[in-house]
Amino acid sequence: MASVDVLSAPRIPAYESRDTTARLPSLRSNQGNYVDQSSTGWMRSTDRNTPLDEMRRRFRKDGYIWIKDVIPREHVYDMREHYFTQFLHTGMLRPGTSPRDGIFNPSSDPNAHEGIGGLPEETTKQLLNAAHADPYYRNFLAHPNLRAFIRHFTGWKQELIVDRALLRHNCPGSKSTGIHYDQYFLRDGDDEFLTAWVPIGDCAPAGGGLMYLENSTSLGKDLEADFLRKAEHLPKQERIDAFNKFMAHDGFMSHDAVEFREQHKEKAGRWLVGDYEAGDVVFHNPWMIHAATKNEDALGRIRLASDLRFYEEGAKLDRRWMKVWTHDDGL
Repeated sequence: MASVDVLSAPRIPAYESRDTTARLPSLRSNQGNYVDQSSTGWMRSTDRNTPLDEMRRRFRKDGYIWIKDVIPREHVYDMREHYFTQFLHTGMLRPGTSPRDGIFNPSSDPNAHEGIGGLPEETTKQLLNAAHADPYYRNFLAHPNLRAFIRHFTGWKQELIVDRALLRHNCPGSKSTGIHYDQYFLRDGDDEFLTAWVPIGDCAPAGGGLMYLENSTSLGKDLEADFLRKAEHLPKQERIDAFNKFMAHDGFMSHDAVEFREQHKEKAGRWLVGDYEAGDVVFHNPWMIHAATKNEDALGRIRLASDLRFYEEGAKLDRRWMKVWTHDDGL
């Protein structure tokens, strides 16, 4: 019998695999209706061992790159446990649960336990200030896996993190981060910085994590150029302020994801979201438009994450951000 050549399908590299079969979640922002599922999509995750040229290509094209397993999972949960242990006496955590899990107490008012950007009780304000200066947190920001990846990805010899790193918790039902791009908060420095968003614990798609407006880098640049034209007559300190008269009162462009996308649908795509796991890091450029989803986590988990900005050593920094965050710093 003659032999038959069997042709096998070409092997797909691990970094090209992508699960698009999972059901899209119902997403909403602080205000407005749920985003129609035709206007949502999944972010693409990237294995940390993906070839460097491919990672950089994705970042240039998408405006973000979501890297899996950058930091060991246990190290991330150690940080989560350390943070929520400081809030044990506040009533924020569900009785009988571990601070490592960070489960919200459903009998508490979420607005009384708001984090950055909210109006929490005085005790919570003091704890937030202390948490940002805590040596344990500052050491976490210097995690060697994170810093090594940043140098590898950017090609920088040395990275510099701004001191004003943000450590945000978001209880189910409380206000989440509004729609924005990062550059307008750091206008007094170079616009060639890299933001790292680090979920500190698993974060489901509807659990308060970040959602990105697809292909919105150009839109962010256009909006900033329009702002600069309007504000060119303002004194410098007002012109670089994210809270000046041409911006929303709280520094965000909107809190309504449906309305904002409708206004800009000719220039951007869907709202994209991920099912984030502890150890993941999402990097994005200064112009990429994003927001946090309303935290409606089915397990009652408090969303905890850190926003970090990195410059190449020697870049012009926004010196306003070279100090540790406090609740009343005006930035």
